[in-house]
Amino acid sequence: MLPPGLSISGPWMSRAMSWWCVLEPRPPGKRWLVAGLGNPGLPGTRHSVGMAVLGHLARRLGVAESWARDQRCAADLALAPLGDAQVVLLRPRRLMNANGRSVARAAELLGLTAEEVYLVHDELDKPLGKLALKLGGSARGHNGVRSCISCLNSSAMPRLRVGIGRPTHADAVQEHVLCCFSPAEQELLPPLLERATDLLLDHIRERSQGRPGLGP
Repeated sequence: MLPPGLSISGPWMSRAMSWWCVLEPRPPGKRWLVAGLGNPGLPGTRHSVGMAVLGHLARRLGVAESWARDQRCAADLALAPLGDAQVVLLRPRRLMNANGRSVARAAELLGLTAEEVYLVHDELDKPLGKLALKLGGSARGHNGVRSCISCLNSSAMPRLRVGIGRPTHADAVQEHVLCCFSPAEQELLPPLLERATDLLLDHIRERSQGRPGLGP
């Protein structure tokens, strides 16, 4: 019988039971949570580019067909091994402004600290194609990150910021982030997703081996 809150059926039942086992908390160590911030149901928008990176990461790790819905944290989750480490991927089912509730609940279930939670999100102040991986800091006006800081009661999470560019006029920001990438921009996405995935995996591997973390 599946535990309360875990929703899955059919040929994925055994996978769901395995997933429940790995959700049991264990001492912090070589386990990492990677959350792709965005709006459920709007996967092709600029604001949900974090989810696009997460999807690419899932394909790279061979778990793109292994998502399981967990009602306790209102998110889709997938587990992947990475050497001696475990990587838990999280795709919130709440709106961007409430993504932090899903992230914080999953971190609690997994027994992880804020430093072991990666956030992947869009960044207005970087042009499309630019990436930055940093440790902690303010939300910089990003509502999804603000929600995570509030719910985790910490700003220590490593963040992969994916540039989407800022529109010329300030009053066009909301439309810009909620719209899909243009055809020209879509041509830039495949190599961007590749580089973002490489950056995440390389950094997680280094931290799993006890190497120093990110700088400012």
